[in-house]
Amino acid sequence: MMTRRDAAIALDIPMEMAKRHNIPARLSEAQFAELNANPPAWLIQSRANRQGKRPVWVQLTCAVCGFSEAERPKKWWPEFDFVHCAEHGPAQLPSLEAGKTRLEYPDISTHMYGIVDEAKA
Repeated sequence: MMTRRDAAIALDIPMEMAKRHNIPARLSEAQFAELNANPPAWLIQSRANRQGKRPVWVQLTCAVCGFSEAERPKKWWPEFDFVHCAEHGPAQLPSLEAGKTRLEYPDISTHMYGIVDEAKA
């Protein structure tokens, strides 16, 4: 069994869309396979509208331990050089290159922090 959230991530659609189109709270792998193999018109249209655009979901993976979780990317997110979980700190990431400064973006998800290494001004 998979949850509606798991199905939304796999279909790359927002949770709101999954609810609106009555994807059940739990569905079997066979139900999901059927939905994915024979998508309804709304899912076909959603996929067509998204060609070449930002993904609906991204996989955030800790650069230290490999913990991973799916999250909806925010418009304000820069391109992260590293992501780390709440269990690790920036000091455990690879060393900062000379001439760069490290910026941390806290709480980009429930357990993750984003890191951007940018050239000093």
